[in-house]
Amino acid sequence: MQKLKQIAATEGSNVVLVSAQVESEIMQLDKDEREIFLEELGLKHSGLQTLIRATYNQLGLQTYFTTGEKETRAWTITRGSTAPQAAGVIHSDFERGFIKCETVSFDDFIACGGYPGAKENGLWRLEGRDYIVQEGDVLLFKFNV
Repeated sequence: MQKLKQIAATEGSNVVLVSAQVESEIMQLDKDEREIFLEELGLKHSGLQTLIRATYNQLGLQTYFTTGEKETRAWTITRGSTAPQAAGVIHSDFERGFIKCETVSFDDFIACGGYPGAKENGLWRLEGRDYIVQEGDVLLFKFNV
């Protein structure tokens, strides 16, 4: 195992261990039981979650969210993308007509109960064309085409 980690490190990669047995057991549990089970194993996340995060990191990807009355969506972008580039993942017209975006971090969005609470607490902000989207941002794009 140590040799594999050394080889991966020289290639700029990572090694993620996933136990099929543990993952199978986790899938049989409800959310609360799953958290207790992982805690007893000294884990914060399942092997699958760890693998997904490691893969995103290796590929230079990150996630941002959009949310509205009808749906909430997660969008995958390349790390270092600007707000207009992130908007373009949704539709090319969003990127072409980008004006600005309303932005709040995911954790702040959840803690404040959405945009209104984030605005009340001064955690909401407007960002322009040069803004580099951060992992977990919740964005609302303003555009005109």
